[in-house]
Amino acid sequence: MAAPLVCVLVPHFKDEYWLSAGYGLERAAAREGVELALYEAGGYNARKRQIAQLETCAARQAEAILLGAVTSDHPELLEAVARAARQAPVIGLVNELHATDLTARIGVDWFEMGRAVGAYLKSRHPPGTTRQSGVLVTGPDSAGWTSPLRRGMRAGLAGSAVEITEVLKADTGLRQQLALVEEVLSRIPRPDYLIGSAPAIEAAMGLLAVHDDPGSPKLVSTYISHTVLRGLMNGTVLAAPFDDPARQGEMALERAREAIEAPGPADPGMSGPEIRLLRSYDPSLANVMVSPPEYFPRIE
Repeated sequence: MAAPLVCVLVPHFKDEYWLSAGYGLERAAAREGVELALYEAGGYNARKRQIAQLETCAARQAEAILLGAVTSDHPELLEAVARAARQAPVIGLVNELHATDLTARIGVDWFEMGRAVGAYLKSRHPPGTTRQSGVLVTGPDSAGWTSPLRRGMRAGLAGSAVEITEVLKADTGLRQQLALVEEVLSRIPRPDYLIGSAPAIEAAMGLLAVHDDPGSPKLVSTYISHTVLRGLMNGTVLAAPFDDPARQGEMALERAREAIEAPGPADPGMSGPEIRLLRSYDPSLANVMVSPPEYFPRIE
């Protein structure tokens, strides 16, 4: 009997976060005896391409589809999901997606990811201490995780001495995030904290490494990547919430296999790993799993 085909659609692999998710998916596919077809849309503005990829998966008669959506609520994508779900179970992967046709959702609450960051900063600068400024560099509004992340961060910061003075947004490719980080670092005065997506923090690490400037902002990432993990280990990055993207990939593939073998009622509630706040120099950082340095997924 041929191995069941599972399609996986993600925004892009320009962000190392998605490399770890892809690694978890491929590990689980090998273990579960599943043929995996991986597609990347090219970025969070690539809605039409992701819709076309959904249609390709339907034409290939995929037995399940895992969807890391490029937008949480655009009607065109939601309609495409509804069409695909009539043929095969569609499972939301990582990113928020306001679709009523999902069989399941694998991910974490990005409100809680943001709240973990805000609570960490509040613990460093509690009420009544010296005011601190921060700039957030994050993904575009169209991405399902960015809005809950910002709301959660505000909740975590409530009552603290830290004020987020500005939010800068772009696709989470390194080039786009680098441009925003360069803008922040060129300002006088600079913020006390630069809080950012993993690519933003990667860009800041590179730029600050060549400038020994005591006025440089302190770095906090809103999620993990290989480079951010190294920054935590050497103290360049102060903290980052960890939602184990590799494990999310494994969980999504396992759930897809279950849906293929035993179709049943949809359970669109969120399932995912526990969120942990990682801090610089913590000995447990050595045990954090990300994809191997040489890994890159096999993309269709």
